[in-house]
Amino acid sequence: QVQLVESGGTLVQAGGSLRLSCAASGRPISRSMMGWFRQAPGKECEFVAAINWSGLDTDYANPVKGRFTISRDNARNTAYLQMHSLKPEDTAVYYCAAGDDTRYFRRRLNAAYDDWGQGTQVTVSS
Repeated sequence: QVQLVESGGTLVQAGGSLRLSCAASGRPISRSMMGWFRQAPGKECEFVAAINWSGLDTDYANPVKGRFTISRDNARNTAYLQMHSLKPEDTAVYYCAAGDDTRYFRRRLNAAYDDWGQGTQVTVSS
């Protein structure tokens, strides 16, 4: 099992940028896919972005494509989500998750991930 801790969430104005970090401990994540999900008040948890173990393959939900970038630093055991051109509808609790990379083909599904962080709040004001 790996422990994941997100950080970087805060209040930001529309049009601004943020970088979220997901620090892993307990075991290396170098062979894990990493994903970011978010949950807004009253809504279901939704997929945001995923990256495979090597970082060579990434995937994004349509609402964030072109604005968000997922990356990873396996040497630091950390994943990142760089967010630009933030919109009020990006307001949510953002969670990172780790899963076996053999399940990368199911990367958009919550159930494909084994370990989750506690979340970090991102609030975008208009």
